[in-house]
Amino acid sequence: MNKKYRGVVVPMVTPLNADLSLDVDAVERLLLLFRQHGVQPFVLGTTGEAASLPTGLKQEFVRAAGKVKQAGDVLYVGVGSNCLAESVEAARFAFGSGADVVVATLPSYYTLTEAQMERYFERLASQVGGPLIIYNIPATTHHSIPLEIIDRLSHHPNVAGTKDSERSEERLLASLGLWSGRSDFSHFLGWAAKSGMALLGGGDGLVPSTANFSPSIYRDMVEAAELGDTEKVNALQAMSDELGNSYQSGKLLGESLAALKRIMEKEGLCKAYMMPPL
Repeated sequence: MNKKYRGVVVPMVTPLNADLSLDVDAVERLLLLFRQHGVQPFVLGTTGEAASLPTGLKQEFVRAAGKVKQAGDVLYVGVGSNCLAESVEAARFAFGSGADVVVATLPSYYTLTEAQMERYFERLASQVGGPLIIYNIPATTHHSIPLEIIDRLSHHPNVAGTKDSERSEERLLASLGLWSGRSDFSHFLGWAAKSGMALLGGGDGLVPSTANFSPSIYRDMVEAAELGDTEKVNALQAMSDELGNSYQSGKLLGESLAALKRIMEKEGLCKAYMMPPL
């Protein structure tokens, strides 16, 4: 099924200079790498340190990404905030600067009821002015969005899909059962260790941080899954696991992001500077 939002979406790091300004040259270099490998960028996500970035730098990053877009590129932009109005403002800025779709998590300060979660995304979807992907990542928001809530929200005209980074095989299988047959709603997995399982089960796409420096593994995995080549998918999954472990094993999330940038610095892709507190 050829859905509008699918394939490999790279949760792009935010390249910084020593003075913590945006490294615009590195932004352009990374976006060119992604285009050459047939993958799409997702700026201002978890891997991009979005929670630590000042508003001005975020806007500069979105503008820079929008300026280098070409025909066929799909630009995903994270707009999550603890403040609904700020998320709406960020989404409208992103769409005005070239974004094709925005991505939002739940607010993470207060403990929310399921009804509050649903109302939050209903209000956000109705105000952003374009396609929205619901991002479930309990590791940072401390909430797991129930699948039945996402399923109800999936019928909102602006809700285009979900990105799920919750590490649960049961949830993954249930998600594929709900949405793999839907032409109007996409399921992206943000759990690299189960990439092959998701694709072979009918998932629409992957959001792997390792694709920042090795995008071809995931592009090839998507293509192999489309051909039903389970052996190749499994071989590429093993490669993904090895590369992921090289910067994630034994580290906290923030530490792994710093290690990822160090690898990318060695590959000549960006500098290794991190925004405080990381």
